[in-house]
Amino acid sequence: MSKRVLDVGQCSPDHFAIRRLLESRFGATVVQTHGLTDTLSQLRREPVDLVLVNRKLDADYSDGLEILKAIKADAALATVPVMLVSNYADAQAEAVAAGAVPGFGKAELTRSETEEKLRAVLGSN
Repeated sequence: MSKRVLDVGQCSPDHFAIRRLLESRFGATVVQTHGLTDTLSQLRREPVDLVLVNRKLDADYSDGLEILKAIKADAALATVPVMLVSNYADAQAEAVAAGAVPGFGKAELTRSETEEKLRAVLGSN
């Protein structure tokens, strides 16, 4: 069965690049949301294998860590793996401290380390 990934808060070009990586390398189905309300609604409607959250959301430039924290605070969603999409090491450290698995930055999409991080959660295609 195809893995499902929820991509949160990416602009269209970045969402396209992330979706292309996930579809081609993992055969994943990728769904996009843009903020807290639609993300939580989507997670409650359909289970996903991974949530990718942008550090700064495209819709209003709010903090993506707030979505991570809301997911982890919800007992029904807390076990869903979440990765932060950010090139900043300090933001990645803050996300991991809040319950995320180590994520990656957009500048790292083509690196083998990024594929390894995703494979640790999604498995092999």
